[in-house]
This record gives sequence, structure tokens and C-alpha cells, in this order.
Amino acid sequence: MNDFRTGKNGALELDRSDPLAHFRERFHLLSGKIYMDGNSLGLLSKDGEESLLRVLNQWKQCGIEGWLDQDNPWYYYGEKLGAMQAPLVGAKEDEVVVTGSTTINLHTLVGTFYQPKGRRSKILADNLNFPSDIYALESQIRLKNLDPSENLLLVKSRDGRMIEEKDIIDTLERRSGEIALILLPSVYYRSGQILDMELLTAKAHQHDIPIGFDCSHSIGAVPHYFDRWEVDFALWCNYKHMNAGPGSTASLYVNRKQFGKSAALAGWWGYRKDKQFDMLLDFEQAPGAGGWQISSPQILSSAPLEGSLNIFAEAGIENVREKSLKLTSYLIFLLEEKGLTRSPYNYRIGTPKDPKRRGGHVAVEHNSAASITKALKKRGIIPDFRPPDIIRLAPIALYNSFHEVWQVTEALKEIIDGGEHKNYQNVRDTIA
Repeated sequence: MNDFRTGKNGALELDRSDPLAHFRERFHLLSGKIYMDGNSLGLLSKDGEESLLRVLNQWKQCGIEGWLDQDNPWYYYGEKLGAMQAPLVGAKEDEVVVTGSTTINLHTLVGTFYQPKGRRSKILADNLNFPSDIYALESQIRLKNLDPSENLLLVKSRDGRMIEEKDIIDTLERRSGEIALILLPSVYYRSGQILDMELLTAKAHQHDIPIGFDCSHSIGAVPHYFDRWEVDFALWCNYKHMNAGPGSTASLYVNRKQFGKSAALAGWWGYRKDKQFDMLLDFEQAPGAGGWQISSPQILSSAPLEGSLNIFAEAGIENVREKSLKLTSYLIFLLEEKGLTRSPYNYRIGTPKDPKRRGGHVAVEHNSAASITKALKKRGIIPDFRPPDIIRLAPIALYNSFHEVWQVTEALKEIIDGGEHKNYQNVRDTIA
């Protein structure tokens, strides 16, 4: 049980006793601002800056020889970074590779594991998933000459915030004879709800259905145990909690039990490394997750991840999770204990209060959420807005402080007290 207090001194005391507080110095913080948007784009770490500058220097000094530089060859960079990231997801080193983009990885993995046959032609997903995942699933169904309106089963939310595992399991068991694949998020981008991936994987496998997860909103905030859970595949971006930079290279995981499968989208970089430059026309897939690579790796877009992974290795993902939950629990505590969930403030908490069901951010709902978001930014506080009424606040364990969380709740109160939000239109900007 957390012994929180509502005053500023309570926040400062939490910071003094925080064992991860020193990692804050390893990041380039925004001068004069409180950054609460690390679940959309993480801040640049000094370690990530260093690894990027090292790669730039390799290019400057070595040119094409950088591909096989003796100390840090680019040729194996995706595999190297995958091995570094594997402990964060509970995987073996050869089951993770850093490659491509989130949606490209989704296409190749779904294309691999979605093999409709007879009555089993449907993909089970949900209506709260990130829209781009749904677009990709519909596309994959069409590529199999099937109709998405008939072959994409979307479990519906009861309240527009969360999806109950019971509803997923009920649909799975009721229509198991029709389902060829299950694809779900690990954490929902709106509410921050985390799904019980272990339970859902076990239920899927009871009916011999492969299952994969988009973990873009959980990697770097939540420990995963893919091998232990026997998840078939997963994918994620690295620019959120992993702090790898805008447009950074993504990652994918393939369970070793699935290594015999042929990648749906074969490409140059999925060839086995020792033969790749034989330039043969017959494709020989690389062993391990590396076989699902397609194009040459984006070296400059991958480099900041290396530095970030070094920080995670030092901090420990379990410790990151512990502090992340403490930060979000403290945020929820302050919202409630300061009376911000009551009139005249009327903020609503759209995230599970049970820590076991919560990822790394809190959805603060308000009818004037868009204009309040603009007022927060005017004050130097950076959240993000999701329509129709959500202010997402993500206190990141590696660089946010408890005092910053306290300051954000004070600002939420003062904005309503002073009517500051009324100076702005309650509509989103072009990019929310």
C-alpha cells in the first residue's frame, strides 16, 4: 500500500527515496517544461545520442566499410539490438530482431501466421485497437481474397474504454472453429488498460489458434515473458517508452517454436547472413527472427535504441515497472484526493485503478479535454489528447519525477479555477 500525501513535500519526499531518480540525468529534458508524453515519443537519452554519434562517425570515417567494422558492424546491427532487447520481453536472443516499422512488421507476421483454411478464415481482434492495426488486418484478409466485413471479428468494448478478457474468451470459445488468428494489443492506447496476455495465449492455444500482440504501448514500461507465456509472435515500435527517436526502427518477436515457418514477405535482409552476398536467386531464410527482416536496416534510425537499451539493462525492467506503477498510482491518488474528480472540476479517470490492469499512462477524461490540453501546453506541460475527451498523461519512470506529477495535478486544478481553457477551442490540432 502506497503511503501518499497530497502536499508538495510529500512529492519531494517520494523523489528523495526514489532508487531510479539518478537516471533522469541521463536524458535531455526539455528546458522549462514538464514532459508527460513519453508514451507517444520518448525523450532522447544521452546514451542514445552517444550511440547515434558513434554510428555517424563510423559512416564519416569508414564509408561502406562500416558494414563490417571490426567493433560495431552494421551488418549484424538488427540482430545485436534484438539480443539486447530480448530480456525486456522474456525471449531468447535469436527470437527478437530490430527491423522495419510497426505496420510493416505487422503485415509480414500476420501474413505468415494468418493461413485461412475451410471454416477457419477469421481474424479475431477488437474495436479499441490502434486503427492502423485494423487497417492492416483488413488488408491481409483482402490479400487472401476474402471479405473483411465477414472475416474480421471485432470484440466490442462495453464502455468505450476497456475490453474485458472474458468477452475475448467468450468470442474465442464460441467461434473457435472459425478463427484462424488472434491479434490484440498488449496495452490499449486510449485507456492504458493492459490485457492478460498469458491467459489469452493459453486460451487461444487450447483451440490451436495462433496469437500475436502489438506491444507498442507496453514495451519499456511493462515486463513481458513471451517465451514463458508461449506467445507465437509480437511486434512493437521503439519510439515510445523505448526512447529510440521519431520514426525509429521497430522490433518483432517470433517464438522459437515457429522458426520453421516461411516469412510472408521475403526480402534481401531476411536471407541467412553467411550466404546473403552469394546473390543467389533462391531464397534461403535466415534462422531465427532475423528471417522476418525485409530490407536493409535503418542504421541511423536504430542507433539511439542501443544507448537506451544500455540504460534499461542498468535500471532493470522490473524496477522500471515498479516505479511506473507508483507514479501512475500517485497521479490517480492526487486527482481523487484533491477533489478533481468532483464538481466543479469533473475530471474522470478512464484507466484501471487496479495496478495489475494498468500500463504506463493514465487517461484523464474531461468534456473540455482538447482545450485543457492546450492550456497545459501554454503552461509548459506536454501531455497529449485523444478524441473525444482524453488527456493522456504518461509519467515515465526513467525521467519523470513525483514532483512533476504533483505539479501537473496542480495545473489541472488551476486551469479550471481560472477558466484558462476557455481561451482555446475545444477541438484537436492537426496532430493530437
